[in-house]
Amino acid sequence: MKTALAAIIALGVSLGAAPALAEHHEADNDRVEQFAQLPYWPGYWVAENQAGTTIGGIAPAILAARETGEFPTNFMNLRGANAPWNEEGLRRLEEARAINAGRKATGWGFPMMMNAATPLQFTITPEQVLIVNAYGEVRYVYTDREMPDEFDLWPTVRGTSVGRWEGDTLVIETIMVRSPIEYFHGAPPFSEEAHYEERIRMEGDRLVSDVTVTDPVTLTEPFVTQVSWIRDEGFDRMIEIDWDNDRTGVDENGVNTIEMEVVE
Repeated sequence: MKTALAAIIALGVSLGAAPALAEHHEADNDRVEQFAQLPYWPGYWVAENQAGTTIGGIAPAILAARETGEFPTNFMNLRGANAPWNEEGLRRLEEARAINAGRKATGWGFPMMMNAATPLQFTITPEQVLIVNAYGEVRYVYTDREMPDEFDLWPTVRGTSVGRWEGDTLVIETIMVRSPIEYFHGAPPFSEEAHYEERIRMEGDRLVSDVTVTDPVTLTEPFVTQVSWIRDEGFDRMIEIDWDNDRTGVDENGVNTIEMEVVE
């Protein structure tokens, strides 16, 4: 009797499990198909105009400028050297120049983490894209939702980003970025009302991003620029770095240099 009862229970369990297992396998297959439709951007990427930056953090374009005396404007396009600043934007720039000499960075923050010599890694899933740099800064770009309601937003260092795929192009909209220049001394002085759009895609072996920034507080019209990345072949894994040993200084020409270590 016990044996027959056990057999009946086992049969019932197996019959109930069959649909559940089928649904599980179907969900797995759907997810495999979702991944198959997404681009794959493996490797570690460094901003193209920053490639070759020395251990001291000085870009090749700045080293070359020391020979010519002309400070480059395109070695970090997102700095906004050629942006259409209005009076408030220019005021903020001047204010920053007055206090930036020798000021230490808290991190890269957004948008400058997208335009740095610091390697980036892109992890793409159906629900989100993670953009991570070696300083442990992470952008979460959600591709499974709309922008949250304005009452559910607040300014942060990297803002709130939602994305969508247009073919193989990742279109990202970012808002509510805390004033970038307060976080990183070389950042543009956009306000918290700025709206950023990035269109990132592969072009050959390069990643390219068309960036448009609109900001009613600091700009007279949209600021449009482009950032591109190449793979950093020297990396086989992401190495975590921190800012504890930041000895960034400024020389008599206003160019970044490395401060001598203080030995007590």
